[in-house]
Amino acid sequence: MKRPFQMTLLVLSGIGLLHVALFTDLYLRYVKEGMRPLLIASGVLLILLGVADAVSYGRRREDDETADHGDDGHGHHHSGAPRAAWLLFLPALSLLVYAPPALGAYTASREAPRAITHQDDFDPLPAASPLPITLSDFTRRVQQDRTRAIRDRTVRMTGFVTSGRRGDGWFLTRIIISCCAADAQSVKVRVHGTPAPSANTWVVVTGTWHPGGTLGTSSAPVALDARSVEKTAKPVNAYTDALPLTPTR
Repeated sequence: MKRPFQMTLLVLSGIGLLHVALFTDLYLRYVKEGMRPLLIASGVLLILLGVADAVSYGRRREDDETADHGDDGHGHHHSGAPRAAWLLFLPALSLLVYAPPALGAYTASREAPRAITHQDDFDPLPAASPLPITLSDFTRRVQQDRTRAIRDRTVRMTGFVTSGRRGDGWFLTRIIISCCAADAQSVKVRVHGTPAPSANTWVVVTGTWHPGGTLGTSSAPVALDARSVEKTAKPVNAYTDALPLTPTR
């Protein structure tokens, strides 16, 4: 790979990182919100490295135009990398002109379910009805709460639609990342009693626990009998299992 291209790639990558981290929320498709300062610092560092390399390269060319490139005595240049290296230019450019979509139903349908942390003691549920609750908390209440407080409670949860098998309901889903999109895991609640909206549609679902197995144990299905399903706006930070959003009308 020629030095001018290396310099351009460094600077372009740095500008791309600063663009998504400073002027948009697109970085949330790749990493957690808390990593924004690191992205900004990385972008600045890449630009500085590119500029420093350009200055050094220019000075060396003034002293000896061929010093960094090798010469066989006839002025022919032999340094470089495979042509495939030029493909590195595409992801750098994509940060500026086209950002890949966030992870969604396609990923969730193929990823292993997120391991829900174990909890022994549960506080009493608030009296609100419907009760706003996250998918993770609903899962814990269904499979770990021996008081069975979730029975007959009307709850409200937010997520996006992942298709299930035909005739077996569909899934309300959230994707959660620990660090970046590469470690994404999904948490799902199966929804019964209503046709599935289009995959990746963000919805607020209101309903009650779908009976089965023994409530408060792992045999209980993490499922909901839906009373209503309302479309809602996709959250800015979609990689969290947050409380329900206000549905759009």
